[in-house]
Amino acid sequence: MEFKSGQEASNDPRVLVFGRLLGAANRLEYLLGRDLEQGFGISHSIFELLLLAARAGDEGLPVRDIAQARVLTSGGATRLVQRATALGLVDRQNSISDARIQLIRLTDHGEGVLLRASTRHAENIEKYMLNLLTPTEAKVLGSALKKVSKNAAQELPNMP
Repeated sequence: MEFKSGQEASNDPRVLVFGRLLGAANRLEYLLGRDLEQGFGISHSIFELLLLAARAGDEGLPVRDIAQARVLTSGGATRLVQRATALGLVDRQNSISDARIQLIRLTDHGEGVLLRASTRHAENIEKYMLNLLTPTEAKVLGSALKKVSKNAAQELPNMP
């Protein structure tokens, strides 16, 4: 289908739903990210890095996995890790099996910041998002976003 006018294109339900998704994500990113910076001195990107490192546990997480998960170039992921390292939130160690691979782990300080920030972050998610929805709507939204995110992740190229 080819659009006949800009107005027709801008009112297409597919375009509208994606625009609403981006608009909601951008506004929530601003509100929740601002609170993380003001309350804990970390950006939302660093908070997401801490979550990834926490999920990886004691094994640590290769920088390339951070790049793929956050849709960053390896250079972008390295700079993110450097900022978190400078704040004492994560440390880097060479992998035992391959010294070329750096594994990222939470420091004790990083875990403490993550725990405090996560409590506030979850409260803000409730305030700005979940409290607006019925439990059924929240469950459907979570399930739908997981499906969309998984599909998009499968289509991503390996990040350079």
